[in-house]
Amino acid sequence: MDLRIPPGLGELLRDFTVAVLREKPERLVDFAADYFANMRNSSKTKAVPMYIIVDDDEEAGEPDPESLRLKSGAKSTRYARRTSVSAERYDPEADDEEEVKVVHPKTDQQKSRLSQAISHILLFRSLDSDQVADVIDAMFEKRVQAGDIVIKKGDDGDNFYVIDSGVYSVVIDSNGQEKTVHTFDNSGSFGELALMYNMPRSATVRAERAGSLWAMDRVSFRRIVLKAAFKKRRMYEELLEHVPMLKTLEAYERMSLADALHSKVFADGDVIIEQGEEADGMYFIEDGSVRITLRKDSGAEETVSRLTKGKYFGELALIENKPRSANVIAEGKVKVAFLERESFERLLGPCLELMKRNSDVYKIYAKGK
Repeated sequence: MDLRIPPGLGELLRDFTVAVLREKPERLVDFAADYFANMRNSSKTKAVPMYIIVDDDEEAGEPDPESLRLKSGAKSTRYARRTSVSAERYDPEADDEEEVKVVHPKTDQQKSRLSQAISHILLFRSLDSDQVADVIDAMFEKRVQAGDIVIKKGDDGDNFYVIDSGVYSVVIDSNGQEKTVHTFDNSGSFGELALMYNMPRSATVRAERAGSLWAMDRVSFRRIVLKAAFKKRRMYEELLEHVPMLKTLEAYERMSLADALHSKVFADGDVIIEQGEEADGMYFIEDGSVRITLRKDSGAEETVSRLTKGKYFGELALIENKPRSANVIAEGKVKVAFLERESFERLLGPCLELMKRNSDVYKIYAKGK
């Protein structure tokens, strides 16, 4: 019997779970029947694969449950392919040399505000410094007043928005009643789903107080953000394919892991991990090498190992929920892919036993000394 999980099952179940949690149906089986019947009959397509994992508190919301199912006897063409700009397909592998880079002039003060606004947004985590500069150039300021509709449900996706200031409500229609499903308060971003999925807007976003937004047009969003995310995933998938421990993961699990990683760069002699500190995540080496040392009771520091590209470290403290048991120091310039603690616990469950066995070398060496 082939027990391999088929491609796409994880995403399918995730979307269904989101719909259940938001709708809270009394009859789950009936809800599931309607949900999957609608998926089968709908002409909705995804023109751009989901390359980016977005935090719940940073998105305007998944497509609302009302738009994912049909009421009895109702006919829906909501997700039929449109002939508008939203229906244009985007291929992140295509050469975009002919695309014109958009630059909206800004003062130094505006650039500083925008840099601060985007600094904690997950969508931009995979971008390098040049790409971040492109994002800042491509965004333009939009001021809103209380009551202004920034995004209207059903409209085509035109812009992606980053909040500089103000309060914004995300509103859907639930059984004929307006329902606020999320409120942004002076931070966050929204509008990416319609651009990423080639779908109409799934919710309305209304300004509750006067404020300021930074907007990026659809073409620039795809050229900078989606292409960078695609390249990042492909690069990390290639890296993870050569990590023996991860051979136990299914392909879709490695893709999820690749999406959760982000790069960090260290210079020669930088202490990446310090013995005794609390663990915040683990690392995969993209390029360069590191030296692992142990500080003994005598105060002496001894080198126990060296690791190069494709190796990983930092997992022991996460497995045992203890402080770091060794130092890790960069030898020359080192580039690593960092996996945060929360993502580690969520994504690497199938590998934990193998990781425990591999990490015994640190404990054996320390005990022998």
